[in-house]
Amino acid sequence: MSVKRKIYINVMRIFMWVCIGLTAVLTLFLIGYVLIQGIPNITWELLSTKPSYLSGRIGILPDILNTLYVILATLIIVIPLGVGAAIYLTEYAKNKKVVGIIEYASETLSGIPSIIYGLVGMLFFCRFCGLQTSLLSGSLTLVIMNLPTVMRTTQESLKTVPQSYREGAFGLGAGKWRVIRTVVLPGCVDGVITGCILSVGRILGESAALLFTAGFAHALSGLFEGLGNSGATLTVALYFYAKEEGEFGVAFAIAAILMVLTVIINLAATLTQRHFQKRRRI
Repeated sequence: MSVKRKIYINVMRIFMWVCIGLTAVLTLFLIGYVLIQGIPNITWELLSTKPSYLSGRIGILPDILNTLYVILATLIIVIPLGVGAAIYLTEYAKNKKVVGIIEYASETLSGIPSIIYGLVGMLFFCRFCGLQTSLLSGSLTLVIMNLPTVMRTTQESLKTVPQSYREGAFGLGAGKWRVIRTVVLPGCVDGVITGCILSVGRILGESAALLFTAGFAHALSGLFEGLGNSGATLTVALYFYAKEEGEFGVAFAIAAILMVLTVIINLAATLTQRHFQKRRRI
């Protein structure tokens, strides 16, 4: 190996480690700053009460419940749609051109800014469909946003199942759907679950689309009543308290909660993937 080649390799290695160090430092600084500013402001009263403007009390319980309602409603709709579309494209579709067009459209959807989804959701779900500004409108908008994620992760998981598994099941006389249900899906369930967990992370952190479709209300209500009414999720509440009310302590408290939930979701996705990988080896 020439001297110039050795110098080039060493310089690139140093540059790589510098980039890794900067990324790690920035990430740790962001997490640490948010947690240091937010954790002291988290109290039981903040988490367990609703806001009262007469007494000046601030509570985020309605926002926590609204976030759970949106996550639940979105997953109930997007999981069957995304998994079903992935199964059709991978196992049933014969026309590869159509499959390519659908996959290209899915990738395009995943790259569209969320503010555009919010505008379209407001015009279509809130006005055209007559759902008004509500958590249901926000959930349906998030379904469109997360459909590419669930569909693509499921597709890639289905492709990892060896073709010999399918051929062996067909050789035993099993039908197409039975092969998919008993052989293919159990072999790629880790990818499906990982895609769902990542979708929860995106739903949890979304704010721009919900500003247009779900609204700002902090009312405390049940699941079905809440889905039909306007409501603020945690991310929307963070924007509201920081921008409109100037309550930066509450905003940092919400940011700390979201940060912890995001870390938990990412860890859950990693642990789930490792768990199913170990089961495959066994």
